[in-house]
Order: sequence, then structure tokens, then C-alpha cells
Amino acid sequence: MKNKGFTTRLVHADRVINKPQNGAVHQATNNSVLFAFDNAQDLVDVFQGKAAGHVYSRSSSASSVSLQNILCELEEGIGAVTFSTGMAAISATFLSLLRAGDHIIMSQFLFGNTSSLASTLQGLGIQISYVDVTDVQNVAEAMTPETKLVYAETIANPATQVADLSAIGQLCEENKMLFIVDNTMTPANIFSPKSVKASLTIASLTKYVSGHGNVLGGVVIDTGLFDWRVFDNILPIYRSTDTQQWGLTQIKKRGLRDMGATLSPEAAHSISIGLETLALRVERICQNALRLASYLHGHEHVRHVYYPGLANHPQHYIARELFAGYGGIVSIDLVEHIDPLAFLNELNLVLCATHLGDTRTLGLPVAQTIYFENTAAQRAEMGINDNMLRFSVGIEDVDDIVADFEQAFAAL
Repeated sequence: MKNKGFTTRLVHADRVINKPQNGAVHQATNNSVLFAFDNAQDLVDVFQGKAAGHVYSRSSSASSVSLQNILCELEEGIGAVTFSTGMAAISATFLSLLRAGDHIIMSQFLFGNTSSLASTLQGLGIQISYVDVTDVQNVAEAMTPETKLVYAETIANPATQVADLSAIGQLCEENKMLFIVDNTMTPANIFSPKSVKASLTIASLTKYVSGHGNVLGGVVIDTGLFDWRVFDNILPIYRSTDTQQWGLTQIKKRGLRDMGATLSPEAAHSISIGLETLALRVERICQNALRLASYLHGHEHVRHVYYPGLANHPQHYIARELFAGYGGIVSIDLVEHIDPLAFLNELNLVLCATHLGDTRTLGLPVAQTIYFENTAAQRAEMGINDNMLRFSVGIEDVDDIVADFEQAFAAL
């Protein structure tokens, strides 16, 4: 199937990669917590990683492995681990791979919950430098002898800053540092983190991958590009003969098994179903978002539009070079005399909700909700104004989306 188109591969992925029994096109959902063995040595071999299999569903199940296989194939990786949420995937990765005294470099435009997690890491003795990742020079200047990794998102939420991913990847490769890319905003049909030399890809499967607002999930994928032999935080017990699997094994054991944020079989199945229409949904979303952003750009009631697809976006040319689409997030600053909450209340089609990547168009006030715990100074550093509204554009007919904004503006 490697020579087939993206959606063709997705539609047939479960059937071709996982080969379900009895001609099924989807892997059966297996809800068993325990797995019995006729021979005790077989149980021992699976426990010790000498044989493939499942011993306890907190660590693995046929349902989660099937989804991992599909996601790994899409990202051209060497292995994947799924989690119950995207934040669980991020937390498990950091807590599995880092120690007190380590230094990491992170984007100053981080998603709010990731930023909150970072403050927890600092409380555990991990040093963090927050930098403007739209310029690789800022990353280079923040490096220290203790720097273990660089963490960046492809397109920041909500102000849509685009990281200088290719240059950062090159810098990390030259300095033997992990490069972790959060690819939630730009799923596999519009961007491959491996193309910018990412070591690990992290994504919230809740968003564009599953796409219908009905299931939570997260994933970590190893691209196979990083030499784990130079990463001294790998514990001796996980330094097996297959050096490429060292990092992912430690994340599986210390992050998934020990911390327990397991993706349920039902969730894995739902995500696999949603995944089949990923390209169709994301292509439509990107088209709609560009149209909406173009409509809002220059509108008398809009002071600024944040969208990488607009030519005046500071990183438009980086985005045009990297991505096959500019994503589904369109944020705006309204003019000063318009109350952002009042404007949201006038929208009829757009749902006021905190989520993104859905089939429906969603909107919310940013400073008052998902960045409420940040100080005004912190929000300013992230490019977030008090009257900013974030919209996650859906797959509705775009004329209907634009018409909803038109009537809301007219009602003010």
C-alpha cells in the first residue's frame, strides 16, 4: 500500500497492517484486562520483552497496538505508544526521560496546559528556558551543557506562531539533542515531523486525528532518527541490543505502565474509525479556515487576524514551505469597543466551546478561559490579547460559516 494515496492507505490501514480475523476490516475491540498463558515460560518471556504479547491491559492490548501500528506507519516511525489523552503523552514523555538538573528548551508560545505542566517540571528540579522558536538563533543562544531536548509545537495555539522547525531540527542533530515536535495542529496529511529531523512526535489524538469530539487520546511516535546511545538518562535495564528502541521502551515502562494513563480499547477503536477520514476533514478545514481568515482580514470590526495562510503572517513563508495546509485555527483581536463575549453570544452556527479539530466550528475567548491562569505579562509574551477570540474551523459549508460571522457583526 505504500504507493497508494494517503486516504486510500488510511481507509485500508487496519485491514492491511493488523490483519483482523475472519475478514474483518477493523481490529476487534478486546476488553480483557488479563491474558492467560498455558505455559508459564511464555508469560515470563512476554514480561521480559523476549516475546510479543500482552500480560495486562494497563501496559498494552490488541486494540491499542493496532492503533499504534497505523499511526507509526503514517509517520514513518519505528514505534508508537498511545495514551489516554494528549497531555498524558506529553507528561509521560517528560517524566520518563528527564531528571532533576536537566535543562530543556521550550517554546514560549506553548499550549496552556503544556505550559502548566512545564511549571510542575521546574518544581521537580528541571531547568527550562522559554524562547521564541520562530527564530532558531533564540534556541541556539539558550543551549547549555545540560540541555537534553528542545520542545516545540508546529503551529502555536492560539496566536498561530510557526516554529522554525527545519533549522531547529538541524541544530538538534548537530548537537545530539532530542527534538520533540507536537504535531497536533498539523497531522500527517499536511506535515511530517520526520522531514525536519524530529526525534519524537507527540500529538493529541482527541483533535484532528479522531476529529469528531467523541473520544480522548494521545500518542508518542519515535521517528528512528535519534541515537539513544548518546542520551545518558536511559536506565541500564532498558539498554537492550536494539538501541533504536531504548527511548520508547523507557516511555512505555516508566511513562505508561507506571503512571497508568492507558488508552482504553473502546477509545482506540473510535480513534481508528475517525482516522479514516482525516485527510478529507483536514483538507476541508484548511480550505474553510483560509476563506474565513481572508474574510476577517481587513474587516472594520477586526483589529488583527492570526492565520499562517495569510501573506502578512510573520511566518507565512515558513508555513508555506513546511505544510501542505495552514491548519484550522483562526484567531482574531476585535476592535477595542467590541466586547468579545458579546460577539460570541451573537454567533449561531459557531459553538462556544473549548476544543479544537472538530467537525464543527468552535469559538472561545482566550484570555478568560484556557489562559486564565497565566498572568497578563505571560499572555503578552505569548502574543495573547485580552480581547482575542480563537476559532477552530470545522467542515461546514464555508458560506454558512462566513454568513454567521456577518450576522453576528451586524447585530452589534
